[in-house]
Amino acid sequence: MAGSAGPNDFGGRTSVRVVVVGDRGTGKSSLIVTIAAESFPENVPSVLPPTRLPSDFYADRVPITIIDTSSSPEHRGKLATECKLADAVLLTYACDQPSTLDRLSTFWLPELRRLEVKVPVIVVGCKLDLRDEQQQVSLEQVMSPIMQQFREIETCIECSALKQVQVPEVFYYAQKAVLHPTAPLFDQEAQTLKPRCVRALKRIFILCDNDRDGALSDAELNDFQVRCFSAPLQPSEIVGVKKVVQDKLPEGVNDHGLTLTGFLFLHALFIEKGRLETTWTVLRKFGYDNDMKLREDLIPVAFKRAPDQSVELTNEAMEFLKGIFFMFDIDGDGALRPAELDDLFSTAPESPWAEGVYKDATEKNALQGLSLDGFLSQWTLMTLVEPASSLANLIYIGYSGDPASAFHITRRRRLDCKRQQSQRNVLQCYVFGPKNAGKSALLNALIGRPFSEKYTATTSERFAVNVVELPGGSKKKTLVMREVPEDGVKKLLSSKESLAACDIAVFVYDSSDENSWRKSMELLVDVASHGEVTGFGMPCLVVPTKGDLDPSPMAVQDSTRVCHVMGIQAPIPVSMKLGDSNNVFRQIIVAAQCPHLNIPETEAGKNRKQYRLLVNRSLMFVSAGAAVAIVGLAAYRVYAARKNIPNASGELSV
Repeated sequence: MAGSAGPNDFGGRTSVRVVVVGDRGTGKSSLIVTIAAESFPENVPSVLPPTRLPSDFYADRVPITIIDTSSSPEHRGKLATECKLADAVLLTYACDQPSTLDRLSTFWLPELRRLEVKVPVIVVGCKLDLRDEQQQVSLEQVMSPIMQQFREIETCIECSALKQVQVPEVFYYAQKAVLHPTAPLFDQEAQTLKPRCVRALKRIFILCDNDRDGALSDAELNDFQVRCFSAPLQPSEIVGVKKVVQDKLPEGVNDHGLTLTGFLFLHALFIEKGRLETTWTVLRKFGYDNDMKLREDLIPVAFKRAPDQSVELTNEAMEFLKGIFFMFDIDGDGALRPAELDDLFSTAPESPWAEGVYKDATEKNALQGLSLDGFLSQWTLMTLVEPASSLANLIYIGYSGDPASAFHITRRRRLDCKRQQSQRNVLQCYVFGPKNAGKSALLNALIGRPFSEKYTATTSERFAVNVVELPGGSKKKTLVMREVPEDGVKKLLSSKESLAACDIAVFVYDSSDENSWRKSMELLVDVASHGEVTGFGMPCLVVPTKGDLDPSPMAVQDSTRVCHVMGIQAPIPVSMKLGDSNNVFRQIIVAAQCPHLNIPETEAGKNRKQYRLLVNRSLMFVSAGAAVAIVGLAAYRVYAARKNIPNASGELSV
């Protein structure tokens, strides 16, 4: 299992920029001239111009540009700039000057950190031929403490430009550190593969395990070798590979072949032996970049859509996800427990639902397990909010169909409004309201969470998603509720297209608090006005909460009056504490499916509407008058033409 990568198989990288830094007199310029000219120079300028090694200099066929630098204080700014542009840094010291070695840890390495240079560092001991022969300390003994402290050091090497000793190796290691970096693959401190690397290799193993028996047979190993390195393995080589694994790790091989444990062990072994190019070739052949994610060109769907269009999963994608759900529901309890969910996403760079808006967005059982509806709802939310992430994760967990067949872009909401019907299976509801009005309690009720007396202010947007059964019980829709904190409304409405994705808006207020209603009404007017101005108006509902408390008569009466005046449905009172939801989620879905109804009209909106009607009528009168004038003008021209026709005698008639 070996080979070298092709010329264009380095994550898109086509050149390597190496910057050489170090104390004056450590041999920086002599090193550069020697690699370029293949001979030691007699006279060397203090700082060389950029030097280029052609693409055929090393087997990877990627050209190298070498940048020389000055360590003098007056050139410190130039040095900093060059280091920040570097792909790798060669840090030199002189083998015959111990003080320059000390300066690596007292000045140079801390300085590179201060400059936030986050590239591999190759430490190079120059002038090896001048080192005191009495010094018996090995390079490993000298550098080990420094490398422990500064993990950015990729490797250390000693060389002699004068004697032509290990000069090509210096720049080979620099190029290799860039094209085949250690950091994404291996944790030097723990001496283990990094989690993302393990996840990527596990996915590759599963893709190559064609018979799904948990091991790579000899034939599957050979297919893997041919795919990655364009060369088959001889039977004796396969036996040798498995013997190496079995001797070190008995569970790495079983009767069926090389297990996942053995596959991972092999790659750790390659890396420990410095053969990083082998593992990188495998990863890049399967489309991974340096972040252990699939390259963007492998996520082909662009999801081009208008602001009032949304993305949904197709039936094909839903059926695939149902199959995945039952595959990973190991105990068959109808729910994916956290451990089962982690296993499901173990071939993705990380679990996409561990943080952010997905973390607490769906209904879970007492053991924090996701039901099938909850699992599909979570995917639905990710597809709505981040469709590209949804596609990437579908591919990570094994979806192999045409990516375009997994997604559907909905009809424009404006067109839905004209046709007076929404065809969407996923409806997004924005929830507005003042602090302590009951917005979070409403979202919690959607995902089956018990009511809590403890009030915690929501400081950032929050989502909740679940399946809602329609009247009659024959159909279901997915409802996504997006809670907008009171303090975030102004920022939301600062964008013209902010309401384009909203299928319906709900305005919550505490029915026992007159002031809560007043603030909610102000939000309703602000949102409705924004919708009127931008053309992205949507159905709106008013939901008085805390029906278990004594209601404010003024709030109840005024909210009913305002709904009537603005042309929207009467308020829907609820009490989450008493568990009385008044079928509010079903009513939200029903209202959202009729996008032409319940769109509130503000006074300003009505005035604009009347003004447009007036203008249109005026235009009609103007058009009619203009038509009469045109007809009259045409008649006059005919009359004038006739009047000017000469008579038989050649005179004009009067």
